[in-house]
Amino acid sequence: MKKSDFYYNLPKKLIAQTPIEPRDASKLMVVDKKSGKIEHKHFYDVVDYLTEKDCLIINDTRVLPARIYGTKKETGAVVEFLLLSQKEKDLWEAVAGPGRRAKPGTVFDFGNGLLTGEVVDVLDGGNRLVRFSYDGNFYNILDKIGEMPLPHYITEKLQDNERYQTVYSAELGSAAAPTAGLHFTPELLKKIEEKGIKIGKVTLHVGLGTFRPVKEENIENHLMHSEHYHIPKETADLINKTHENGGRVFAVGTTSCRTLESVAAKLGKIDEDDDWTSIFIYPGYKFKCIDALITNFHLPESTLIMLVCAFAGYENTMNAYDIAVTEKYRFFSFGDSSMFLDLE
Repeated sequence: MKKSDFYYNLPKKLIAQTPIEPRDASKLMVVDKKSGKIEHKHFYDVVDYLTEKDCLIINDTRVLPARIYGTKKETGAVVEFLLLSQKEKDLWEAVAGPGRRAKPGTVFDFGNGLLTGEVVDVLDGGNRLVRFSYDGNFYNILDKIGEMPLPHYITEKLQDNERYQTVYSAELGSAAAPTAGLHFTPELLKKIEEKGIKIGKVTLHVGLGTFRPVKEENIENHLMHSEHYHIPKETADLINKTHENGGRVFAVGTTSCRTLESVAAKLGKIDEDDDWTSIFIYPGYKFKCIDALITNFHLPESTLIMLVCAFAGYENTMNAYDIAVTEKYRFFSFGDSSMFLDLE
């Protein structure tokens, strides 16, 4: 398929700039995978579509305040770094801009000397390997000097950094939020558990590769960047038991989906695993684990809308997006939600 097959026209005014309050008051579009039938709900209604046989799989990654600004020791020139993933202790892959100022051997100061970073290599694609030195705890320093790495399409300043974290975030390491999970509140999670629905956790540290634009017109030529994931034994056991009992696995977000499908593809089953994945899911892919997908509305021509099309069908998905535009749903990270499943 072509990249242009996944284009839709989105008015700029529908790109959500701020999160809605409370979290679960966002709209929820429910789409029947088979018929394409659409229901318009609110996110707090999600509990009505789950039964005690089902399980909900969430990604408990936590976003780093990964955008830091450094000054070049030699000249004082300012460079922005976005930390993507930790390669070794104190060695990070990062995006640097402008890149011409971040050549190998160049040293930068961050936070008036709280942190020092030396560019040690330029990777394929232009990312930098940066080795940091500091006194104290690296993550405490990041909390002091770093900013939340909001997507470029969000131009308003975030008033509360926790609004770009899920309420269940725990494992530090993401360069972006698993945004499908931003709609859950502690009260809604409690209501789901009180209904007898089990909740399982996976961790996938979201990298920017997931969101990078597809440049190849033939989508099969697009290369995904790797992201680290972990699925614990208790979550694997929960998923297997759910399927054995005739229940459904609801993946919260494309990150949970990609984690489960990566494990199923690698092992031929769902089991405890810790690895890296560069899985690219697009129409024609045969799903091996998930039965329902909860996700936000994604950018045109992105790998994420391609994943949704693979799961729910191309026609159903693109029609749902057209209706979302007509009905003035809010789009992208701080926007509304959708859920794709078999309703009958």
